[in-house]
Amino acid sequence: MMEDISKTVREHLFGTWRRQRGWEPLNVVRAEGVYFYDSQGRKYLDFSSQLVNVNLGYGNESVISAIKRQLDTLQYISPAFATEARARAARALLEIMPQGITKFFFSTSGTEANEAAVKIARLYKKPAFKIVVRYRSYHGSTLASISLTGDYRRWFAEPHTMHGVVRVPEPYCYRCPLGLKYPECGLACANYVDYVIKNERNVAAILVEPITGTNGVVVPPKEYLPTLQRIAKENDVLFIADEVMTGWGRVGDWWAVNLWGVRPDILTTAKGASASYVPIGITAVSKEVANYFEDEYFAHGHTFEAHPVSLAAIPAVIEEYKRLDLLSHVKAMGEYLANRLEELKDRHKSIGDVRGVGLFWAIEFIKDSRKTPFGTYDDRYKGVSTMVDKVAAELLNMGVYVFTGPSWFIIAPPLIINREQIDEGIEKIDQAIKKLDDQYQG
Repeated sequence: MMEDISKTVREHLFGTWRRQRGWEPLNVVRAEGVYFYDSQGRKYLDFSSQLVNVNLGYGNESVISAIKRQLDTLQYISPAFATEARARAARALLEIMPQGITKFFFSTSGTEANEAAVKIARLYKKPAFKIVVRYRSYHGSTLASISLTGDYRRWFAEPHTMHGVVRVPEPYCYRCPLGLKYPECGLACANYVDYVIKNERNVAAILVEPITGTNGVVVPPKEYLPTLQRIAKENDVLFIADEVMTGWGRVGDWWAVNLWGVRPDILTTAKGASASYVPIGITAVSKEVANYFEDEYFAHGHTFEAHPVSLAAIPAVIEEYKRLDLLSHVKAMGEYLANRLEELKDRHKSIGDVRGVGLFWAIEFIKDSRKTPFGTYDDRYKGVSTMVDKVAAELLNMGVYVFTGPSWFIIAPPLIINREQIDEGIEKIDQAIKKLDDQYQG
């Protein structure tokens, strides 16, 4: 019967972002803490929080109880009505949002949150409509969000993507797209945005992940985001922060923008807002943006906007963060993880770079001293499994799950992880990546 489950899923459901041939999904039956278990009883350390989203880990009883209570009280009502769940979620969010954020639109995913952000920005800034984004980025899979995405996943949607997207280089200092070195570069990648806005005209907003997500956890130089925000203000365009991955304590603060004192006009988030126990997306806007729609038509909405069951999770999640003093814990565990990753880098010639903040890190692998990657976006587009993917598959057999890019691991465990569990993950990675060292050509 257990084997039938995987067979049914394989034959009748789609595996996402992959060719279907060869997909043999693992049958997961339960999860607890930082571990999940398959139908054979095997235990796996979740070293990436799945898709960097199970921030509170599995089985948090307080969040589960809040969801159950809502199901017993009010299962659904149209977003045209007020509910206690809606009011409690809004009040809870106001306590933790960056200064100036006052109003929320709820949806069911990060991609929908970004769709709403772009629509709101264009309504607010009309007739301006262009959105400045970066090449190394991922903002979702629906029409606007995949158009805003810069990585290989956008290629599948072309040429049928949204008009008005303008791309700029990212602050990827390890592989500078402009061939420069920080700080001698003078932050050219950020200053170039000013040039683009002035020469494009009709720009409504800049949209960026404060720290690039699954495209390699690219942490910008300290001046980068403040410079982008200044450029946005000087050119009268909105600044949108996509905090779908970086929000909810992942970096040791509620929001990554807080690390640099940046106050966005619009902030999008999802994933950790409900601990990922129920679908959620949030588009949060400043008072100035919110006030615009007092007398202008807010032309957006859908059936599951402000779903009471999803919203019931938000205050419970925030209370759990406070009860567990989770932001302090993330900072402490982040320092420990950083040290362990640096130790790995010292031992393995195939590790070109480790970078991150809090419990959000990447290990980038290289084939040689010229920093040749083990795989590229073109490999992903063609459905080619890279050597890094193969090592990650072996690591899963060893009991550790990591999310991969073509030539990197994303290390982003549930925020409740402890030192012993970090050691478990690092020690198994240490063993598995010896195969990458064997491929290193000097």
